Amino acid sequence: MSKPSTRREFMSTAAKGAAAISLAPLSISAKSYKRIIGANDRLGVAMLGCYRRFPGLLAGVALDKLVDVHYVCDVDARRMAAAVDSVKKANGQSAAQEKDMRKIFEDKAVDVVFNATPDHWHAPGSWLAMDAGKHVYVEKPCSHNPRESELLMSLQKYYNKVVQMGNQQRSAPESVEIIKAIHAGAIGEVYTAVAFYSSSRGRVPAVQSSNVPDYLDWDLFQGPAPRAQFKDILGDYMWHWFWDYGTGETGNNATHELDIARWALQVEYPDAVYVNAGKQHYKDDPWTMYDTMDATFEFAGKRSIKWDGKSRSGYSTYGSGRGTIIYGSEGTAHVNRGGYRHFDRAGKLVKERKAGGQEAGNALGGGGDMTSVHVLNFLDAVRGKAKQNSTIQEGAISTQLCHYANISYRMGNARLEIDAKTGHFKNKKVMKKYWGRDYEKGWAPPKV
Repeated sequence: MSKPSTRREFMSTAAKGAAAISLAPLSISAKSYKRIIGANDRLGVAMLGCYRRFPGLLAGVALDKLVDVHYVCDVDARRMAAAVDSVKKANGQSAAQEKDMRKIFEDKAVDVVFNATPDHWHAPGSWLAMDAGKHVYVEKPCSHNPRESELLMSLQKYYNKVVQMGNQQRSAPESVEIIKAIHAGAIGEVYTAVAFYSSSRGRVPAVQSSNVPDYLDWDLFQGPAPRAQFKDILGDYMWHWFWDYGTGETGNNATHELDIARWALQVEYPDAVYVNAGKQHYKDDPWTMYDTMDATFEFAGKRSIKWDGKSRSGYSTYGSGRGTIIYGSEGTAHVNRGGYRHFDRAGKLVKERKAGGQEAGNALGGGGDMTSVHVLNFLDAVRGKAKQNSTIQEGAISTQLCHYANISYRMGNARLEIDAKTGHFKNKKVMKKYWGRDYEKGWAPPKV
């Protein structure tokens, strides 16, 4: 049946549909009737990536009763099949399986894409979806390199689509409350923040010489990345520690905490960044990058943000596994996914608010109430019924901080000067070498 071309035709069609329902109520199930009366707000969804973030995102999607999950997508056939079962259990729907996201984007029934693929797929998958007319929820970090962050911000405006990163703490009521209080002067003039993460990740298994398993499409896994020999450890979680696919612990987790710090300090691009980073544990294993990083970001007005990231040392330096401490002239705020504590200048507790729900801390995958609220906010923003709690512009700028730190490390822990207006490195050689990446032929990003 052809789609109505004007609002008048649509209203006429809708009226005829309502009349048909009134004439034959017994022939239509309650489920079908609900779908018809909610047609204006119904959204067709495709979920890309069926592993660690999939359960948390699905939990939020399933809470929205006007969402139809049409597709699940993964290069691993086992995970894709399991995701179909999960969708069926979550909301009773039968989702189709498709390993190539590009085929999904051709389906006009898909309005919204949830992109929980590995990091190197985040931006390419998102811009392909936008080009096909889809709205996008993309997991953190929203890009694999600084150029991709720029592209996402530009393309969101060009396509005029709702695009949101998975920086779910922006939707946490407790975080919203304390940041609003900080902006109102609760701890005086803020001047610095310390963002942190501590985990005790173990040894990366040795790479075994093996053929690509029949359940994995290795070519699609690589996607936009230059072609490389198959490594049997990349299909799980270890791709995070290889530059072709991951962005290290900074992209993996600092994105969240640096986002809160930047939000609290009301800053965007820094003037400079420098790090002290290196691989301090299991130095003989295949992990190819740092596992420990201390980073400093300098902003205008003598404000700064520090990142203390310890992937393989689980000591709880600041009393929790992850979080952000914001310092002001009249007090301090300790903010994490469990809520916040507000202290006065003398260190006395002024107010504490614990999160009402449950969101994972430094466990693999994450998910929970905070993610669900963020997902629901995104879906209502797509419908035009809510303002986004965090736009892709906010997510992309926070992601840039992670890229700056990674590039400082790759430059030998060098101090890098940044143009705070554009976010670009002032050093042209650094821009040329590290701003973007090499893409496999046919996967180059669009020119905007």
